[in-house]
Amino acid sequence: MKGTFRSFDNFNYRIWAAGSLISNVGTWMQRTAQDWLVLTQLTGGSATAVGIVMSLQFGPQLLLLPLTGYVADHFNRRKVLFATQTAMGVLALGLGILTLAGHVQLWHVYVFAFLLGSVSAFDAPARQTFVSDLVGESDLANAVALNSTSFNAARMVGPAIAGLLIASTGTGWVFLINAVSYIAVLCSLAMLRLDHLQLKDRARHAQGGLLAGFRYVWSRPDLKAMLLMLFLLGTFGLNFAIFISTMAVSVFHAGAGEYGILTSAMAIGSVAGALLAANRAQPHIYRIVAAAAVFGLGCGVAAMMPTYGLFAAVLVVIGISAQIFTTSTNSVVQLSTEPGMRGRVMAILLGILLGATPLGAPFVGWVADRFGPRWALAVAAASGIAAAIVGLCYLRNSRQAEASIRN
Repeated sequence: MKGTFRSFDNFNYRIWAAGSLISNVGTWMQRTAQDWLVLTQLTGGSATAVGIVMSLQFGPQLLLLPLTGYVADHFNRRKVLFATQTAMGVLALGLGILTLAGHVQLWHVYVFAFLLGSVSAFDAPARQTFVSDLVGESDLANAVALNSTSFNAARMVGPAIAGLLIASTGTGWVFLINAVSYIAVLCSLAMLRLDHLQLKDRARHAQGGLLAGFRYVWSRPDLKAMLLMLFLLGTFGLNFAIFISTMAVSVFHAGAGEYGILTSAMAIGSVAGALLAANRAQPHIYRIVAAAAVFGLGCGVAAMMPTYGLFAAVLVVIGISAQIFTTSTNSVVQLSTEPGMRGRVMAILLGILLGATPLGAPFVGWVADRFGPRWALAVAAASGIAAAIVGLCYLRNSRQAEASIRN
């Protein structure tokens, strides 16, 4: 497994990964507490309200797309991350104080979700492409996969801790703990060895804005296929906050602790999927297609599970497939994109991955409210199968084009 963790030989990456892990635990704690607050305290179990929160939190990824990729390509990413991480910590602090004071209302959560989403829209492409500043091109795919491992290891721990804290102290303290966790990533940014950063890959004089990024993607059939697949899963499939919370509350009648365990069960699969991706030197679109198909089948099986334990077990499989799909897509897109376009292309990718949620989350939430959570999972299953079909069509056309060239 030495090759799996080879990026940790880099001092800057080790420091960054340590700070990110602590902050990621806090982030997952807040996400769990926020969904639980909306679902059980501020509404009568409304999945639609949870979907609206997700829309407001991820919608700015699309609204601010013309700016976020430009910032990631043209500004010092380390300084951008200092600003965004500080702002997100302040927002977590504000929501925590409001909740502990007993004054929080649903519209407050909506406002904080939108503000957090606006800051995250600038943070995400800078954070994703910052990895190329920390390690060389040869280790980029490995570092991306290890980032996903850290994020999902935190996802495995954070919700479980949040569930225990919610049951014992309430949601407000969870938000405050998340605010404190941002100190870790700020310290890691301050401790980096600046002379060891791989700034040769930076697009210091990149020309053109977002339209140049779209033109670049449009000229690449492989990128178009992968981003369309990502759109299908991001819109209708990756709405885990809705699926897990509504299945826990409406179908299995579980409490906060059991809800946190379900989220952690999926995270176990996500960590395994990220480690599998990290162990491969160069990802390929074949793996992305296979992961989409397994995701679709897994969601279909999960929709039919009769008991809490069986549902949790299938979530592990869904977590593996979803993580291999997203991590491999991230790596293939970054590695196949020119360094001067990387920030803008990644902004488009993240805009699709996170920004597609506002399009799908309210619909999936409505399906869960109107027909039941199992039918919402059926929608996710259909999205995975559709994405796999898109990938297979691209591979078929690609082989046909290669055959015609040879002939």
